Amino acid sequence: MKQGSLIVLLHSHLPFVKHPEYDYFLEEQWLFEAIDECYIPLLKNLKRLVDEGIDFCLSTSITPPLAEMLQDTLLMQKYEKHLQKMIKLGYKEIKRVKDKSEAEQKLALFYKDRYESIRDFFVGFLNKDILSGYRYFASLDKLEIITCAATHGFLPILSLNEQAIKAQISIAVKSHIKNFNKAPDGIWLPECAYFDNLDEILAKYGIKYFFTDSHTLKFAKPTAKYGAFAPIYTPKGVAAFARDPMSAKKVWSSKEGYPGDFNYRDFYRDIGYDLEFEYIKDFISPDGNRAFTGFKYHKITGDSEYKEFYDPNKAQEMTKIHAKDFVHDRVKQFKTLSNKMQNSPMVVSAYDAELFGHWWFEGIEFLYHLFKEIDNQQHFKATTPMRYLTTNQINQTLTPTPSSWGDKGYYGVWLNRENDWIYRHLHMMADSMEKLATTYKDTTDVIKIRVLNQLLRELLLAQSSDWAFLITTKTAIEYSTRRIKEHIHNFWKLSKMLQDELDLEFLEWLEQKNSIFLWVDFKLFLED
Repeated sequence: MKQGSLIVLLHSHLPFVKHPEYDYFLEEQWLFEAIDECYIPLLKNLKRLVDEGIDFCLSTSITPPLAEMLQDTLLMQKYEKHLQKMIKLGYKEIKRVKDKSEAEQKLALFYKDRYESIRDFFVGFLNKDILSGYRYFASLDKLEIITCAATHGFLPILSLNEQAIKAQISIAVKSHIKNFNKAPDGIWLPECAYFDNLDEILAKYGIKYFFTDSHTLKFAKPTAKYGAFAPIYTPKGVAAFARDPMSAKKVWSSKEGYPGDFNYRDFYRDIGYDLEFEYIKDFISPDGNRAFTGFKYHKITGDSEYKEFYDPNKAQEMTKIHAKDFVHDRVKQFKTLSNKMQNSPMVVSAYDAELFGHWWFEGIEFLYHLFKEIDNQQHFKATTPMRYLTTNQINQTLTPTPSSWGDKGYYGVWLNRENDWIYRHLHMMADSMEKLATTYKDTTDVIKIRVLNQLLRELLLAQSSDWAFLITTKTAIEYSTRRIKEHIHNFWKLSKMLQDELDLEFLEWLEQKNSIFLWVDFKLFLED
């Protein structure tokens, strides 16, 4: 049996959300929950693996919008206040349950200790800079960090204006260099969405590889000889790695995979909804709307409304069992592939990072035990895309087919009757941005330059694929629609200011609120 190679990739992404006009804003909690439940717990467990001498390799994307938020002073100040509030709630919960069952008492203490541990790691090891943790493990050659398009724009639909694509990739590369002190070798294409000749633009900006879904290679020309189990090179020499659906489903699916185990924590039962309003009101939205607090006392138990109390120790044991099962399945998979392939077989297990810890609370512990199990066997090894390409340089060259990792594998999630109204605006804005950048490329007027730079930021923020996705899934329709319309309005108001009367107060407000890429230069929209 040829030794196999497993690439575990976490796609870490959230849309840029910042509301300095409010002390509390519900959608900012997306970031704080991801930090509490995914990013810091992941970094803590990577440190455990290093301290224990466990050999591991992990790949992760850190998208530019996420990196910008994690480096934003105001958002990180809000995050600290959020942590303090959660610790306060922990102590309040200990008092509330002191006369209740032993299970409830243990859980209250569990959550209080957990949030204090997160605070100590954030302040101590990370020195309040979460990206420093990622840089640290990258410096140990344990973590391969890749980028994504500047604002996670759905590139195939934006491609009517080539400059829009170039700007998304160029700014992403510059952002990565700023945050990680090196150019990115790879990119997670937003929504794994590929279109013909995208590889030419990726190659132009030094991208060596990208990720896609398995059908991108299955229906390529010619068909990929080894399917998703070996990378291919595009005509422009960029490598494409395809996600393996078999290993993905076991981890991703709450019905057929590990996260649905009845011993794991139930995501939806939260004291933010379960307890009396007067008791919990200071820990939910100030407008009185109920919200998740992260204090969840019940396990999945079964499909009925009846839920038993959660047992963290039992859940921890299940992560060990599931990690062993995952490795066992990969050994069988690699044995089968090894008999059919001349090359060393490769499996890409790619997931949204926020699945681990947020949607699947025990997922971070699963990853920890997974790498321990991998280190304890000889049939396959954990690796990263660049390591694999370095040792397996001869791969098939073919033309990938346009595709995405959305439902049915094409573009329908991001272009349908619910959200198709978005794109005429994005296309008009991109065309206008190109004309304005050309017109004012030689200007030395400092104010006009600021206006043009903010114009580009508004365009980039409007291009985020998250808004169309959330409209389709009906999870945040009102906020997503408002955000798109807000950026459209801002763009056209700013463009009028280049010729009409300047509204400096409005410009300064947008520079504070929509402050992504404060270093950006509008002339990036004119790159050859």
